[in-house]
Amino acid sequence: MSLPDFKRQTQLFGIYGPAGLELAPEDRYRLFGEKIYALLVGARPELEKCYCEDNGRPSVEPVLVMGVTLLQFVEKVPDRDAVERLRYHLGWKYALNHEMNDPVFDSTVLVRFRGKLLEPEQGRLLFERILKGLQDAGLIARKYKQRLDSTHVLGMIAKMSRLECVRESLRLALRELDGILGEGERPEFWEVLWERYVENKLDYRTPEVELRNKMRQAGEDIQRLRRWVGGQKEKQEVLKEAGQMKLLDRVFEEQYAVQEAEGIEVRSEEPVGAVKNPYDPDVEWAAKGRGKSRKEFEGYKVQVAETVSPARRGMEKGEPTNNFLTAVMIQRATESDEAGREQVLEEQAEMGLEKPVVEYVDGPMFRPKKSSRRKRKGAN
Repeated sequence: MSLPDFKRQTQLFGIYGPAGLELAPEDRYRLFGEKIYALLVGARPELEKCYCEDNGRPSVEPVLVMGVTLLQFVEKVPDRDAVERLRYHLGWKYALNHEMNDPVFDSTVLVRFRGKLLEPEQGRLLFERILKGLQDAGLIARKYKQRLDSTHVLGMIAKMSRLECVRESLRLALRELDGILGEGERPEFWEVLWERYVENKLDYRTPEVELRNKMRQAGEDIQRLRRWVGGQKEKQEVLKEAGQMKLLDRVFEEQYAVQEAEGIEVRSEEPVGAVKNPYDPDVEWAAKGRGKSRKEFEGYKVQVAETVSPARRGMEKGEPTNNFLTAVMIQRATESDEAGREQVLEEQAEMGLEKPVVEYVDGPMFRPKKSSRRKRKGAN
């Protein structure tokens, strides 16, 4: 979709806030409209990369959709409610430069917009723009203290057993090969595998002994398919580069061990970082905490960095603070917090932030080493 004509200013009957009053933290809609909206407008040239020129009907204004995306995150509302607030809420209209009679868009636009941000790797655009605005306003000092902590993020996948993961990986590979191979190019055992893994599913009432046999049988079928793919000289490069076939090779290596007589054996344990679900192979099993607070999960880890400023006198719990997030970084669940810290510092350097003078983490406190030496007492 092509970009619409952008309207930078409201007309005569637009939504206006009280003039001449000092901005208060609780006046978030006026604060958003006068401080944040300008940053979103400045990001429009970067948003243009997500759209085509003169290609089909005009799309919804990306600055408006980005503003709605940010406000719905702040107020914790789903897509449908966010569009309804844009339609009826005067605070939202003022914050987003949206006039009384301006049309609103369908809630599915928000889903497609988030997808557009991810395609050209623009997912950090909004965060970086606001962070730059905070720096320009002097809200993040050049020399600052930082708190860094991690938490877990659950993967959006169904929990699978080892057998279910192997069978589903094989099913996806067969479907992919079915679209590559033409008539007469499929192996003799194709119909057997197709009937066994594509047309049939596991029964949860299957006895344990039979499940173990099916696990071994799946490994033998994968090995037979891999050998056949390796012997196809004419299409070997195409078949080897197939994404699901590559994933199937990985799953096989993680779940099975090949014996000297070319037989296979199911591994007693999965290796660290093994595929848990073929629809998101980067999801990993991990455990966070110890004792009663120990949490096991399948997903990712996120590192969150926040500035640390002195608490105001008389400040009550729950009141807004002068602390700001400076980095949010996703890492693999099995990676260490120290590796995550290094990645956070690299990301902050890319955004123009200097290394914090003091870091508070779950462990030793890091202080940059001073290059200057203290003068010895009595030295000239």
